[in-house]
Amino acid sequence: MVPNFERQLLSAAAPQTLRWRGRSGRHYTLRAARLDDFALRNNDLYLVARGSLVLWAGSSDDVIHDSDSRARFRLALDCADRVFEVEAGADHVERMTAVWDLEGAEPLPEQAAA
Repeated sequence: MVPNFERQLLSAAAPQTLRWRGRSGRHYTLRAARLDDFALRNNDLYLVARGSLVLWAGSSDDVIHDSDSRARFRLALDCADRVFEVEAGADHVERMTAVWDLEGAEPLPEQAAA
């Protein structure tokens, strides 16, 4: 068993990456971010979850310009236990498709317990 202090040092050392499968079957690489000081940056793409349940996926642009997304984002942060940065291209249509796909995503079976 790792003491809490050591666990915090290990988690701060290197961001954990996980692979999740979107509803289309596409695989995404997610980089774990710290929930306690999470902030949307530079229109990056994020996934907010509780365990393996996706609560919200999107970017700062979604929160600013879409009131439904903004409401879901606020609710998601209230009950989330994890947040991830998602690798995504700059193309607007590709990003919108990725958000739709990520809303139904799940961890790959070998990483579901992570």
